[in-house]
Amino acid sequence: MSRIGKKPINIPNGVKVNIKNSMIEVVGPKGTLVNHIPGSIKISIEDSIIKVDKVSEEKDVRAIHGLVRSLLFNMVHGVSEGFSKTLEIFGTGYRVEESGKKGLKLNLGYSNSIDFQLPEGIYADIEERGTRLIVSGIDKQLVGEVSARIKKLRPPDSYKGKGIRYLGEQLKLKPGKAGIKA
Repeated sequence: MSRIGKKPINIPNGVKVNIKNSMIEVVGPKGTLVNHIPGSIKISIEDSIIKVDKVSEEKDVRAIHGLVRSLLFNMVHGVSEGFSKTLEIFGTGYRVEESGKKGLKLNLGYSNSIDFQLPEGIYADIEERGTRLIVSGIDKQLVGEVSARIKKLRPPDSYKGKGIRYLGEQLKLKPGKAGIKA
């Protein structure tokens, strides 16, 4: 029994949902998202509310019931409001700046700067003199993946705290070498 799968999804004003065969298309003010619906899941739209139901009670169908509902909710939320992740860059001389039309140039303490190309549909805003990066878009999965790939370029150091981390991420610093006491 999926409690998440039973929740209805409200469709906000300005968002249109079209179901054709096994594909669902969600169109909103920020863009369009298309996704595949498994044949074992039934989707119905009534009075600007989407309901996700199971066709049978098999184990595989019950397993994806809540997943499909969450994916549809993220599609509706993405085309109406969008998603964003904020990354902070810590370290002396560490910064990010725009490079070209859809690229970033990251100076992260290496001998050369790193050029990072953003995929289609993902946007980046740079704040606070290049030490804060906001990655945004309409696809929640793609925003999270791009943020993780940027963070992986220089993960936070556990001794000094230098590197890239998410906004509000707590980092427990390890103590350095203990000096010899005479």
